[in-house]
Amino acid sequence: MENKFLTFIKPYLSYIDNGHFFRKPFSWLYSILAVINLLFPLVVIYKASDNRIFDSQGKFIAVFLLVWIVVAFAGWISFQLWWDRKAKISTSSAAGDEFIATPVFSHFIQTLGEWIGTYIGLVGFCFALFTTLFLGGEGYYMSGSIGIPFMESGWVSVIVMPVTGFLIIVISRFLAEQIKALSSIANNTRKP
Repeated sequence: MENKFLTFIKPYLSYIDNGHFFRKPFSWLYSILAVINLLFPLVVIYKASDNRIFDSQGKFIAVFLLVWIVVAFAGWISFQLWWDRKAKISTSSAAGDEFIATPVFSHFIQTLGEWIGTYIGLVGFCFALFTTLFLGGEGYYMSGSIGIPFMESGWVSVIVMPVTGFLIIVISRFLAEQIKALSSIANNTRKP
Protein backbone atom coordinates (compact mmCIF):
# COMPACT_ATOMS: atom_id res chain seq x y z
CA MET A 1 0.00 0.00 0.00
CA GLU A 2 1.88 3.06 -1.31
CA ASN A 3 -0.21 5.82 0.20
CA LYS A 4 1.61 9.23 0.27
CA PHE A 5 0.10 9.91 3.67
CA LEU A 6 1.77 6.79 5.10
CA THR A 7 5.09 6.98 3.22
CA PHE A 8 6.08 10.67 3.18
CA ILE A 9 8.62 9.98 5.95
CA LYS A 10 10.63 7.53 3.79
CA PRO A 11 13.24 10.11 2.65
CA TYR A 12 13.88 11.07 6.25
CA LEU A 13 14.23 7.44 7.32
CA SER A 14 16.51 6.77 4.38
CA TYR A 15 18.68 9.73 5.47
CA ILE A 16 19.00 8.16 8.92
CA ASP A 17 19.51 4.61 7.63
CA ASN A 18 22.28 5.47 5.15
CA GLY A 19 24.32 7.25 7.84
CA HIS A 20 24.21 10.85 6.63
CA PHE A 21 22.15 11.73 9.68
CA PHE A 22 25.15 10.86 11.85
CA ARG A 23 28.11 11.76 9.64
CA LYS A 24 26.97 15.26 8.59
CA PRO A 25 26.53 16.72 12.12
CA PHE A 26 29.85 15.23 13.21
CA SER A 27 31.47 16.77 10.15
CA TRP A 28 30.05 20.14 11.20
CA LEU A 29 31.26 19.57 14.77
CA TYR A 30 34.77 18.83 13.48
CA SER A 31 34.69 22.08 11.47
CA ILE A 32 33.59 24.06 14.52
CA LEU A 33 36.30 22.49 16.70
CA ALA A 34 38.89 23.24 14.01
CA VAL A 35 37.94 26.93 13.98
CA ILE A 36 37.85 27.09 17.79
CA ASN A 37 41.40 25.77 17.85
CA LEU A 38 42.48 28.57 15.53
CA LEU A 39 40.85 31.16 17.80
CA PHE A 40 42.06 29.70 21.12
CA PRO A 41 45.49 31.46 21.04
CA LEU A 42 43.62 34.76 20.80
CA VAL A 43 41.62 33.82 23.89
CA VAL A 44 44.85 32.99 25.73
CA ILE A 45 46.44 36.32 24.87
CA TYR A 46 43.25 38.15 25.87
CA LYS A 47 43.06 36.27 29.19
CA ALA A 48 46.74 36.93 29.88
CA SER A 49 46.44 40.64 29.15
CA ASP A 50 43.28 40.79 31.25
CA ASN A 51 45.32 39.27 34.09
CA ARG A 52 47.98 41.94 33.48
CA ILE A 53 50.73 39.58 32.36
CA PHE A 54 52.32 42.45 30.43
CA ASP A 55 52.67 44.44 33.65
CA SER A 56 54.82 41.67 35.15
CA GLN A 57 58.58 41.33 35.26
CA GLY A 58 60.40 40.85 31.97
CA LYS A 59 61.05 37.16 32.57
CA PHE A 60 57.29 36.47 32.95
CA ILE A 61 56.55 38.35 29.73
CA ALA A 62 59.30 36.47 27.87
CA VAL A 63 58.08 33.07 29.10
CA PHE A 64 54.49 33.98 28.29
CA LEU A 65 55.45 34.93 24.73
CA LEU A 66 57.35 31.66 24.28
CA VAL A 67 54.40 29.68 25.64
CA TRP A 68 51.99 31.67 23.49
CA ILE A 69 53.97 30.82 20.35
CA VAL A 70 53.68 27.14 21.28
CA VAL A 71 49.93 27.55 21.99
CA ALA A 72 49.49 29.22 18.59
CA PHE A 73 51.45 26.41 16.90
CA ALA A 74 49.39 23.78 18.76
CA GLY A 75 46.24 25.61 17.67
CA TRP A 76 47.37 25.36 14.04
CA ILE A 77 48.21 21.66 14.41
CA SER A 78 44.86 21.06 16.12
CA PHE A 79 43.03 22.91 13.36
CA GLN A 80 44.69 20.70 10.76
CA LEU A 81 43.91 17.54 12.74
CA TRP A 82 40.18 18.31 13.04
CA TRP A 83 39.99 19.53 9.43
CA ASP A 84 41.68 16.38 8.11
CA ARG A 85 39.47 14.08 10.19
CA LYS A 86 36.37 16.01 9.05
CA ALA A 87 37.01 14.79 5.52
CA LYS A 88 37.56 11.21 6.71
CA ILE A 89 34.42 10.85 8.82
CA SER A 90 32.32 10.43 5.68
CA THR A 91 34.06 7.09 5.08
CA SER A 92 33.65 5.80 8.64
CA SER A 93 30.79 3.53 7.56
CA ALA A 94 29.75 2.08 4.22
CA ALA A 95 26.41 2.10 2.44
CA GLY A 96 24.34 -0.89 3.50
CA ASP A 97 25.95 -1.25 6.92
CA GLU A 98 23.47 -1.97 9.66
CA PHE A 99 25.63 -0.39 12.36
CA ILE A 100 26.42 3.13 11.19
CA ALA A 101 26.35 5.36 14.30
CA THR A 102 28.94 3.27 16.15
CA PRO A 103 31.80 3.80 13.65
CA VAL A 104 31.04 7.53 13.55
CA PHE A 105 31.21 7.77 17.34
CA SER A 106 34.35 5.62 17.33
CA HIS A 107 35.95 8.04 14.87
CA PHE A 108 35.06 10.93 17.19
CA ILE A 109 36.66 9.18 20.20
CA GLN A 110 39.82 8.57 18.18
CA THR A 111 40.04 12.15 16.92
CA LEU A 112 39.27 13.64 20.33
CA GLY A 113 42.02 11.54 21.91
CA GLU A 114 44.51 12.49 19.20
CA TRP A 115 43.72 16.15 19.73
CA ILE A 116 43.88 16.13 23.54
CA GLY A 117 47.00 13.96 23.58
CA THR A 118 48.81 16.10 21.03
CA TYR A 119 47.85 19.30 22.80
CA ILE A 120 48.87 18.11 26.27
CA GLY A 121 52.06 16.53 24.98
CA LEU A 122 53.20 19.58 23.03
CA VAL A 123 51.91 22.53 25.07
CA GLY A 124 52.37 20.75 28.40
CA PHE A 125 55.97 19.83 27.66
CA CYS A 126 56.93 23.30 26.40
CA PHE A 127 55.07 25.08 29.19
CA ALA A 128 56.77 22.95 31.85
CA LEU A 129 60.17 23.33 30.20
CA PHE A 130 60.01 27.10 29.73
CA THR A 131 58.55 27.88 33.14
CA THR A 132 60.99 25.56 34.90
CA LEU A 133 64.04 26.89 33.06
CA PHE A 134 63.23 30.58 33.25
CA LEU A 135 60.96 30.98 36.26
CA GLY A 136 61.96 28.16 38.58
CA GLY A 137 59.73 28.09 41.66
CA GLU A 138 57.63 30.99 40.38
CA GLY A 139 56.42 28.97 37.40
CA TYR A 140 53.13 28.02 38.99
CA TYR A 141 51.95 31.64 38.71
CA MET A 142 52.01 31.40 34.93
CA SER A 143 49.31 28.74 34.39
CA GLY A 144 46.62 30.70 36.20
CA SER A 145 47.50 33.97 34.57
CA ILE A 146 47.26 32.69 30.99
CA GLY A 147 44.05 30.72 31.46
CA ILE A 148 45.37 27.18 31.00
CA PRO A 149 44.93 25.76 34.50
CA PHE A 150 46.00 22.15 33.80
CA MET A 151 49.57 23.14 32.91
CA GLU A 152 52.17 22.65 35.60
CA SER A 153 55.76 23.66 36.09
CA GLY A 154 58.67 21.51 37.24
CA TRP A 155 61.02 18.87 35.89
CA VAL A 156 58.55 16.10 36.65
CA SER A 157 56.00 17.80 34.38
CA VAL A 158 58.60 18.09 31.61
CA ILE A 159 58.63 14.28 31.54
CA VAL A 160 55.03 13.57 32.54
CA MET A 161 53.26 15.83 30.02
CA PRO A 162 54.54 14.19 26.81
CA VAL A 163 54.08 10.72 28.31
CA THR A 164 50.53 11.64 29.31
CA GLY A 165 49.83 12.97 25.83
CA PHE A 166 51.17 9.78 24.26
CA LEU A 167 49.10 7.57 26.57
CA ILE A 168 45.94 9.56 25.81
CA ILE A 169 46.48 9.04 22.09
CA VAL A 170 47.19 5.32 22.52
CA ILE A 171 44.24 4.68 24.85
CA SER A 172 41.74 6.62 22.76
CA ARG A 173 42.96 4.90 19.60
CA PHE A 174 42.68 1.51 21.30
CA LEU A 175 39.13 2.22 22.48
CA ALA A 176 38.13 3.53 19.05
CA GLU A 177 39.58 0.46 17.32
CA GLN A 178 37.77 -1.88 19.70
CA ILE A 179 34.46 -0.14 19.03
CA LYS A 180 35.18 -0.14 15.30
CA ALA A 181 36.10 -3.82 15.35
CA LEU A 182 32.86 -4.77 17.08
CA SER A 183 30.73 -2.86 14.58
CA SER A 184 32.78 -4.25 11.70
CA ILE A 185 32.27 -7.81 12.92
CA ALA A 186 28.57 -7.13 13.42
CA ASN A 187 28.22 -5.63 9.95
CA ASN A 188 30.12 -8.49 8.28
CA THR A 189 28.31 -11.35 10.03
CA ARG A 190 24.93 -10.40 8.64
CA LYS A 191 26.18 -10.24 5.04
CA PRO A 192 25.69 -13.42 2.95
